[in-house]
Amino acid sequence: MNFEQIEALKELLSTSKRIAIIPHKNPDGDAIGSTLALWHYLTKKGHRADVLAPNDFPKFLKWMPGADQIINFERNNSETKKRITEAELIFTLDFNDFGRVGQMSESLQNATAKFVMVDHHQEPSDYATVMYSDVSMSSTCEMVYNLISYLGDLDLIDKDIANCLYTGIMTDTGSFKFKATTSKTHRIIADLMDKGAENTEIHHRIYDTNSPSRLHLLGCALKNMVILKEFNTAYITLSQEELDRYNYEKGDTEGFVNYGLTLEGIRFAVIFIENREEGIFKISFRSVGEFSVNDFARKHFDGGGHHNAAGGKSERNLEETISYFTSLLPQYKTALTQ
Repeated sequence: MNFEQIEALKELLSTSKRIAIIPHKNPDGDAIGSTLALWHYLTKKGHRADVLAPNDFPKFLKWMPGADQIINFERNNSETKKRITEAELIFTLDFNDFGRVGQMSESLQNATAKFVMVDHHQEPSDYATVMYSDVSMSSTCEMVYNLISYLGDLDLIDKDIANCLYTGIMTDTGSFKFKATTSKTHRIIADLMDKGAENTEIHHRIYDTNSPSRLHLLGCALKNMVILKEFNTAYITLSQEELDRYNYEKGDTEGFVNYGLTLEGIRFAVIFIENREEGIFKISFRSVGEFSVNDFARKHFDGGGHHNAAGGKSERNLEETISYFTSLLPQYKTALTQ
């Protein structure tokens, strides 16, 4: 974030404003952590802020301080639209294109407010007055920490803000193991712990709290795993019928795709999850090394994300989706096996 952008943001926040803070659809730990941390901070600064989420988020994130104040667009459509219309400033966090907020996109496109983007994904759209976009960052939560620092307010980070930021950084770095985790990331984590972040309790709430149905669903997913040794690739499928059988709740499949990468020699892991209501298969891609799943997802599955973690979708049925996916692999064999 350069000097001009910092000064522009300071000017925008120099007087009390009505502010909307927006995460992407199907928000994860980084999206919820960053929006809630920013909400706490802006409220402390005297602004009237709201977090407006396109839809619901996983139960394992609902302990986070302020989570009960998030307004859900799917459940409170008219109220969410009203808050967007009234907003003088809108922060979009952890996404960089209105297409990532589903049916909320029309409201954002029609908004009269100025926009501030804070995001670490590739190829941002040009809609923000102030754009803090950095693909080298581990997480949007790390960027929100930097943002507060740029504004000279690190002393305002309290236990609630620290817990929110720690959660987002931890989840988006795979518990600090992904390549984007830097020495600066760890220094920020240390400061958050000094400011009250409860690292052990956060880890327990995110990773160690399971329902029997989620574990049964994981068993089903692992049973469905297919290993393509020729391409150092593993994929998992979950049909709507299987999700229903094991009483799927939002967030239950979080992390399932990563099991493929625990296999020796596997460089590319994928999970295909049916969403009958939307008429699509949602796809998560993960890789290790130099193979870019962001490029793969953008080129073939209307998606994108990061170099080693991305998402996409398919409107084909399962058989056609898998057939199409496997037909693509030969052209990537060298990249996956060298």
